[in-house]
Amino acid sequence: MSFRSRTRVTGAFYIPGFPKGVKWLLISNVAIFIIGYFAQLAHLDRPLRYLPLVPAAVVKYFSIWQLATYAFLHGGFGHIIWNMLALWMFGAELERVWGTQRFIRFYFFCAVGAGICVVIANYVLPWGNPNIPNIGSSGAIFGILLVYAMLFPDREILWGFLIPIKVKYFVMIVGAMAFLSSFQVNTGVSNFAHLGGLLFGYMFLKTPNLQFDPIGPLQRQYKDWKLQRAKKKFQVYLRKQGSGPGPKVH
Repeated sequence: MSFRSRTRVTGAFYIPGFPKGVKWLLISNVAIFIIGYFAQLAHLDRPLRYLPLVPAAVVKYFSIWQLATYAFLHGGFGHIIWNMLALWMFGAELERVWGTQRFIRFYFFCAVGAGICVVIANYVLPWGNPNIPNIGSSGAIFGILLVYAMLFPDREILWGFLIPIKVKYFVMIVGAMAFLSSFQVNTGVSNFAHLGGLLFGYMFLKTPNLQFDPIGPLQRQYKDWKLQRAKKKFQVYLRKQGSGPGPKVH
């Protein structure tokens, strides 16, 4: 799949480049895939078995990290190649429009939202099985596709590198395919990740003041830890200088 822009040079192919957020998402996904591949060959993949999204583990054992980690795992070379190609082609321009911080928040919002939809679907649908693991970044990718189509509806892509089609029609088609596939007994529940990505991508775009920052709390905890550590070191220094127990640092 390739695409060309009518907003810059008519008929000219457009190369999106590698902005910071997309670049590190690509590196992370590929690195984890390679590590997992060789770990499995060496029978050292036991720690990685806690990363796929298993709805029963999330509900019964509160393994909520799986709502994010599953999106960095892929089932084969074809799976990761197409997902990373779509991430680069469509995500790079979204990041340039929004900035890296907002794009990363959006990516995880769609990934986690798609994971939540998978968990719910496995418990609600008659053919759901909450013990089956789910992997793949398709939920986040479908969110990117939807938002891209809403921001650049008339941008043309080459579907299969051959067929020119506007992005809005392309997303309508893949969305309809995901919806119809969701009613298949054998693969239906996993396709709810695609629908969940579309839903949460729409929610993110239509809620400008939405605050979703999964990394922010960790950053604040790390800064607080560094501050407390610096306070202790300063108090130790004052005591060594013979100034008594030292004042409290606030």
